[in-house]
Amino acid sequence: MSLKNLTLKEFLEHKTLYYDKIDYSYIKKSADILLKHIKLPFTIHIVGTNGKGSTGRFLSYYLYKNGFKTLHYSSPHIKKFNERIWINGSDVSDELLEISHNFLLNIYDEELLNKLTYFEYTTLLAFYIAKDCDYLVLEAGLGGEFDATNVVKNDLSLITTIGLDHISFLGDTIEKIARTKMRSVDTKMIIGYQEFEEVYETAIKVKDELKIEFNRNIEILKVEDFNIDYNFSFANYLKRNLSLVLKALNELPFSKTNPINLEIFNSTPLFGRCQKIRKNLTIDVGHNPLAATVLLKEFENKKVNLIYNSYADKDYKEVLTILKPIIKSIFIIDLQDTRIVKKEKLIEVIDELNLDLKEDLNFKEDEEYLAFGSFLVIEKILEKIGYENS
Repeated sequence: MSLKNLTLKEFLEHKTLYYDKIDYSYIKKSADILLKHIKLPFTIHIVGTNGKGSTGRFLSYYLYKNGFKTLHYSSPHIKKFNERIWINGSDVSDELLEISHNFLLNIYDEELLNKLTYFEYTTLLAFYIAKDCDYLVLEAGLGGEFDATNVVKNDLSLITTIGLDHISFLGDTIEKIARTKMRSVDTKMIIGYQEFEEVYETAIKVKDELKIEFNRNIEILKVEDFNIDYNFSFANYLKRNLSLVLKALNELPFSKTNPINLEIFNSTPLFGRCQKIRKNLTIDVGHNPLAATVLLKEFENKKVNLIYNSYADKDYKEVLTILKPIIKSIFIIDLQDTRIVKKEKLIEVIDELNLDLKEDLNFKEDEEYLAFGSFLVIEKILEKIGYENS
């Protein structure tokens, strides 16, 4: 069966979602072919462990509201694939996706189409759709240096909070992970809020490495102030990511003559980022200890009923240990995915931490609930309550 005869939905169903081993050559070859046909706009690359999605959305929304054609590429999605390509204030249309898909089918041979992974192919779709934009806000996937998003030159790199995650691909120390991510920088990096001082130290080392290896003259900027004195409607911890955005905006030409209007950020759509979708239900797509730490602060002095599950390769014991002070009870939401931790192992940790495990999820109006643990958890809970994102 030829992949060239498939719709985008059918095509992606045949694609590998995750790497066993990263092979950069296929996406590099594919991007080189595509860039003979299109020219990309000013590209802002966002790398880090936590905060990439909200940082990208704050930035792209502000640019869009200031009259710039802007595409924000992110992953994964919660309910619908179109969420990954957010262009000029809306999820990309099915029609534009199919047009772009057909263009790619025409420029790539069958062998290359077979080799590209799900994420690599969707990254190429985003590149093609961004050709008519003023800005491309490009969120990295797992990595940095060998990530599919790094096959194009970035004009500005934003480094969000870096922690221990995806260690089988990126390394088992903060320095190794930070180095892998920061080696994607081409010209200038702005470093946002960090839990670990090693991130800043690594930035200096990487700057020297890239100068020696590739003659890249990297400029390093650091966000010093994470406390913004303004009454925002979103979760307080997101101000850290907004601080990085404000620093990035100050590096763009248009901001030199246009003072930043903080009120615009208040209407930024932040689907799944500490979002209250009912008066007593908050959803958050975080899934690692760093994300748990900021939620602990957000819900301090409260007790929540946690709706949870985790990928097997995540440190779910550390996540639950961090969240324990705010957990009244915990409910494991069942997920049909081979990457999810075996339920009995999760229950062992819950018992060890002496948490109150509930068998049935019954929402009570006078109690607060937090759904947390991954995009899959949030997708499932939204499906369960019949929620539609407007």
